[in-house]
Amino acid sequence: MMHIDTEALDASLQHLRKAPYETDLARALHRVVTSVNRVFGYDGAGIMLIDEEEDLLYVAASDEAGRSLEQAQARAGQGPCYDTYVVGHPVSTKDVRSDSRWPQLVDVLDERVRAVAGVPILLGGSPVGTLNVYRSEPYGWDDSDIAALRAYAGLIGELMAAALASHEHSVTASQLQYALDYRVVIERAIGYLMAKHGVDAVSAFNRLRKQARDSRRRVADLAGEILEESTS
Repeated sequence: MMHIDTEALDASLQHLRKAPYETDLARALHRVVTSVNRVFGYDGAGIMLIDEEEDLLYVAASDEAGRSLEQAQARAGQGPCYDTYVVGHPVSTKDVRSDSRWPQLVDVLDERVRAVAGVPILLGGSPVGTLNVYRSEPYGWDDSDIAALRAYAGLIGELMAAALASHEHSVTASQLQYALDYRVVIERAIGYLMAKHGVDAVSAFNRLRKQARDSRRRVADLAGEILEESTS
């Protein structure tokens, strides 16, 4: 039996698409995460976008625990939402507290957060952030959960594209433009580091980000330098 009521999903998406676009993108995104919770009964939802240092920063959350999930991943520099962004496909865990993939996350995570699922938010075909949901008890996410989250992530992508097309001047829009401009360069550098060091995408991403911080450069600038050196 599927977890998600597809009729409720379609009705919610149609309602959100028919509503006038908010002039403030951050407010529109908060409206979406609130709808995700209300329709499917998750315990919380949030949206994270990448910034110029390749940190995922929360821009909307349905509740305090959802906000703390995003903040904890930012502090730990790891978590299912980071992995979702780097690999560009959904990442989920039945219980983040017993999952060995993110050992540094548990110590800074709100005790109310147990099961977590994230899907990438795409703009121009590349990830610029993640849509994330959590439950306060262990939970086995199924294909209907992921499909529903993908559908909402698609709507979020539409809202973001509309904001950029309207030349909205806001911090959120600036983050989007940066991600759109430099994602391909960063992806190529990650691929190069994977091949060179024999590591996975997340490890290569973390290596790139740490090196950029240590040298006080933007990740995109360092990625460009790495690619130039690789062809010289």
